[in-house]
Amino acid sequence: MKAVLCEKFGPPETLVVREVADPVAGKGQVVIRIHAAGVNFPDTLIIEDKYQLKPALPFSPGGEIAGVVESVGEGVTRVKAGDRVIAFPGYGGYAEKVCVDQTRITRLPEGVSLVHAAALTTTYGTTHHALKDRAQIRPGETLLVLGAAGGTGISAVELGKLMGARVIAAASSQEKLDFCRAHGADETIDYSREDLRERIKALTGGRGVDVVYDPVGGKYSEPVIRSMAWNGRFLVIGFTAGEIPRIPLNLPLLKGCSIVGVYYGGSLQAEPERGEANMAELMEWFRSGRVTPYVSQTYPLEQAAQALDDIASRRAKGKIVLVTAAGMLDR
Repeated sequence: MKAVLCEKFGPPETLVVREVADPVAGKGQVVIRIHAAGVNFPDTLIIEDKYQLKPALPFSPGGEIAGVVESVGEGVTRVKAGDRVIAFPGYGGYAEKVCVDQTRITRLPEGVSLVHAAALTTTYGTTHHALKDRAQIRPGETLLVLGAAGGTGISAVELGKLMGARVIAAASSQEKLDFCRAHGADETIDYSREDLRERIKALTGGRGVDVVYDPVGGKYSEPVIRSMAWNGRFLVIGFTAGEIPRIPLNLPLLKGCSIVGVYYGGSLQAEPERGEANMAELMEWFRSGRVTPYVSQTYPLEQAAQALDDIASRRAKGKIVLVTAAGMLDR
């Protein structure tokens, strides 16, 4: 089979495409013929050895895939050969096939797009866990989303609205903010030209925001924490700006707010039953059309480096998805 491999740590252009042996399902495992693989910011980190997940070289990046079950190992009861599924392997998804433990697989309803399904697990799964479990967001609360036009950010805009929040989207251009409004944002902030704190103050009547969804980090985190409402929750999602901020701990004390970590992969291992229930709810929203991941661009598997560069350079709106030869036949 064909696979995109990280043979040495480095930027996207160091990745190579190789022919490798097909995976074989062991006990409790499933081999999936991949049709589409979501491209995510953590993929840009894992290939540079900057992520908490550290697979041994060589490996294929790619933490979320959609495809068709090809074979199952001993003891597998959740799926059978021929089932259409999504999976959350952590890595290994930039390939034509992957072997995944059955606990990381969810069957797909008939009729849904595998390309859109491949964009669901990481971003929408992370956001659903963040807003529901970590923030316990309530209808009528105000949610501020930083980096709101990116794959993770736009999922927060959409799910925040679905959960009844008033959503303020913050991004770096008017084009991106128009995109956010089209996906449900109530208010917007262009933090490339507007004062973030002053704009939050104006939009909330000086009260501040109840929940902040921050996948960006860098220079934006501290002023936002200074703009929290009493009992607010600041969700630490990631650091696409490249800098992990150092937050003065007197701020959560004075604001009466919480800084809450969100590690979706870790939560699935620590609380598998909750994770399974959350995915069932998310899948029902997907099946019914209440949630449809926005895929702005698809690339063939061989152009994985270009896709990762688009993500790392923050050029993408919504999600980018890699499509294999099997996935091309779906079109």
